[in-house]
Amino acid sequence: MTRIKRGVQANRRRKRLLKHTKGFLWTRKSKFRAAKEATLHAWSFQFADRKKKKRDFRRLWQVKINAGTRENGISYSKFINQLKKANIELDRKILSDLAHHNPKVFKQIVESVK
Repeated sequence: MTRIKRGVQANRRRKRLLKHTKGFLWTRKSKFRAAKEATLHAWSFQFADRKKKKRDFRRLWQVKINAGTRENGISYSKFINQLKKANIELDRKILSDLAHHNPKVFKQIVESVK
């Protein structure tokens, strides 16, 4: 029986993994074992942070809407409640953009809800 050497496949596997570690610090970009560990952590953080990004933006939008509503004499929670009662279906992203860039339009929305 002939001996099967797997050097080509092993090198290909290592090279493929090391491509993903470009930009990492120290030996985590060049040494296979450290790079493997680093990429596993990086990919799990990447997955989690794609979810976290959505949370962070929603919080930012809420802060901007709250700032805009306080200027117009109403709290954020009351404003959102009255929006739902008035069947105005503007999402928080649009409302925060209006509060930040078009305060006059946002003021009209607040007045229509009051």
